[in-house]
Amino acid sequence: MGKPNPDEKILSYNDVVLRRSDLDILSGPYFLNDRLIEFYFSYLSSCSEEILLIPPSIAFWMMNAVGQGLHEFLVPLNLPDKKLVIFPVNDNEDVSEAGGGSHWSLLAFERDSNVFVHHDSNGGMNRRHAKKLYDAVVDFMSVSSSATKPTYQECSDSPQQVNGYDCGLYVLAIARVICSWYGNKDTGERNLWFHDVREQVTPSVVAAMRNEILELIRGLMLVK
Repeated sequence: MGKPNPDEKILSYNDVVLRRSDLDILSGPYFLNDRLIEFYFSYLSSCSEEILLIPPSIAFWMMNAVGQGLHEFLVPLNLPDKKLVIFPVNDNEDVSEAGGGSHWSLLAFERDSNVFVHHDSNGGMNRRHAKKLYDAVVDFMSVSSSATKPTYQECSDSPQQVNGYDCGLYVLAIARVICSWYGNKDTGERNLWFHDVREQVTPSVVAAMRNEILELIRGLMLVK
């Protein structure tokens, strides 16, 4: 028997197509690619219509687009209607290579608090890129131009990775906790998800996510 084709399509989930090479990434200590992050974001997005998880390619485009093109692109996303919006942030600066970069972090907008929060598992490495994304989208978050502008905040005690390749998994783990926090929060709750993230996103939990996502994909392959 020949070696499996790494480009073989193994799963089509919503608008995401996963390939056999994606399983290899999850099976070893490797940096997560755009497809795996988009897949898990799509999986999490089913929890509520009030939550929007932005795919990596779209977030990258937002960060690098300018002028009227950005406005026309963002309007269909209905950002003012969303209570919680989660963006993956990548340090790629080559606009000709959307899948590039070497570090992932997470930027989350919470409407009740009117704040963007940046979680970076590597000491604020992506701070500049997160701020660039915030600057690109902040004026599109409200219906009225007279509304109070959302603020930007760095989470100073965000859980930190213990190796050089799990940043993408930290993004997924934190996104999962934030979505769970939102689903369980009380009406009028003013405290954000920081405590939950500190308690639930640990190196062991993050490491276990590789196998959890593998099993999730394999289970979905069985029912497709």
